[in-house]
Amino acid sequence: MNEFLVVTGMSGAGRSTAADSLEDLGWFVIDNLPAALILKMAEMMNLPGAEMERVALVIGRGGGSSGSDYFEGLPDVLRALRADRNRVRVLFLDASDDVLIRRYEGTRRRHPLLTRGVEKSIADERRLLAPVRDMADLLIDTGELNTNQLRSRILEAFGDESGAASMRTSVISFGYKYGLPLDVDMVFDCRFLPNPFWIDELRPFSGLDAPVRDYVLSQPETTDFLQKVDGLLAGILPSFEREGKSYLTIALGCTGGRHRSVALAEALGKRMREHGQEVSVFHRDVDR
Repeated sequence: MNEFLVVTGMSGAGRSTAADSLEDLGWFVIDNLPAALILKMAEMMNLPGAEMERVALVIGRGGGSSGSDYFEGLPDVLRALRADRNRVRVLFLDASDDVLIRRYEGTRRRHPLLTRGVEKSIADERRLLAPVRDMADLLIDTGELNTNQLRSRILEAFGDESGAASMRTSVISFGYKYGLPLDVDMVFDCRFLPNPFWIDELRPFSGLDAPVRDYVLSQPETTDFLQKVDGLLAGILPSFEREGKSYLTIALGCTGGRHRSVALAEALGKRMREHGQEVSVFHRDVDR
């Protein structure tokens, strides 16, 4: 069975970084492929002598007069590719409009769908890609990720294929003051817990440091919260796996994303690993 990873998403959200990372991981990467050619390429992989077992198709940079032809018919192509007994996953890279605008202003590059300014082009592209976004197996919000952090997410998701048949779970901490992550399936609000920020000797530390971690985890409310979340996840994660979900992202948020949510994300990840689940933990705002 051939394996395809379709990498797409908003222009400026990091497709080039994802492509480079996948190539480093041994994927055969085909960049800038129009959707109309995907099925032809898949046929070639079935020819005798073809040795491309894992192929990443990076679809995004526009062509023609408007660039929309690169995406035209992509949902139907993906359904046809899956129907032909191929293993097909879709990675969608996204970021908020404000972030994408800043990136284009910083690089002075022309948006591939440029119509009447960058903001209008981003809105047009977002509408164009909405059906593909809905089909994504994994959505990564790159708005708060640097290049190395995005590479790390790609490595966690696609680097070790030994457990490819099982669902990969990510636990992310974040700060509400910086906005909700775009790429999460479940969100838990940790702002009801006592805040180490208001304790002078704890404020300089993060939830990765023992003083803050011990303070947060010593609260009775924390113990009760972790037990209930752990029990909830133990009950529903097997159902997600039975339904064929490949990736699940759980987010825990506090005010600034530096103390409570960080400590809780680490603790929850540890509990889930003890249950035999494959879990990666990321902290979006810990260094702010």
